[in-house]
Amino acid sequence: MKTGKALDVTIMGREFRVTCPDEEREELLQAVAYLDKKMREIRDSGKVVGSERVAIMAALNITHELLTTRNRGGFDMEEFKRRIDHMQAALDAVMPEQDKLF
Repeated sequence: MKTGKALDVTIMGREFRVTCPDEEREELLQAVAYLDKKMREIRDSGKVVGSERVAIMAALNITHELLTTRNRGGFDMEEFKRRIDHMQAALDAVMPEQDKLF
């Protein structure tokens, strides 16, 4: 079983602590940077108000990008699902703790 280390990340000015295996750290940081960029773009457009709505729109945009890439082939969907499941589990583990801060 892989062990991970806690990592503090910031998305749209909010800090989150996530745990990930050392060998996936760089990919997680890239995902955080990409999500932060997408969310800021949506927020800055002025068309969507509220962090939750911005997050949902970012998720929809990123999902569209994913599906477009997958439909064109050359994408390892099983590996992607495994990584997303791992990140989701890490987020689920820390979200109750984060909610206490606000």
